[in-house]
Amino acid sequence: MLEVLIADDHPLFREALANVVAQIGTDHRCLEACSLDETISLARSTPSLDLILLDLKMPGMDGFAGLRLLRKETPGIPIAVISAYSHRTTVLKAMECGAVAFITKTSPRQLMIEALRQVLAGAVYLPYEVIRDIGSEALGPQEAAVGSAEIMTTLTRKQLQVFQRLAKGESNKEIARALSLAEPTVKAHVSAILRKLNVRSRTHAMIAAGDLSRSTELALDPLPPRKGDG
Repeated sequence: MLEVLIADDHPLFREALANVVAQIGTDHRCLEACSLDETISLARSTPSLDLILLDLKMPGMDGFAGLRLLRKETPGIPIAVISAYSHRTTVLKAMECGAVAFITKTSPRQLMIEALRQVLAGAVYLPYEVIRDIGSEALGPQEAAVGSAEIMTTLTRKQLQVFQRLAKGESNKEIARALSLAEPTVKAHVSAILRKLNVRSRTHAMIAAGDLSRSTELALDPLPPRKGDG
């Protein structure tokens, strides 16, 4: 059974999120909390939780301090931030503080459903428009270097294929299945990609992909033919 904790101080929005969870198409149970203290208490008493949907502005959050505390208290439970704010600094900070997804409250219902499915499959989720609007200036000095199309030439064809799917937020398991690779092989490719892009995480790689696509006016699909790749 899918178990989701919805943490938001607005009853109507909690109800709306519960309806979204119900559309995922599996047996489910939704728990509800309206403050950080209540969220932590419920999470501690329900170790079988599959996901926490967290509002950044509910009582007790104290900005990102609440997210960091919840991440510390529940290290094994994925946290998806559900927020009305989508400024690049807010998104990046949330991901750096341990969220696996950032979903805007203005997202259409179907997009929310797909985002939750993606997260439950073990992937990271950022909405396309947020990735598009995050420029390389939001990253560190080395990470900003990925704003050039030259970075693409340093990746093998197989790494480019993995990069495309990583940029969409797919998990290693999903990438392995789609490309007919073993998961350890995908993990090795992902590590190589992060190293070549000079980024710290899959999230920053997703942002880098969006920035590359925008700055070069080149879609990452389809891949051009390359020789000698493994």
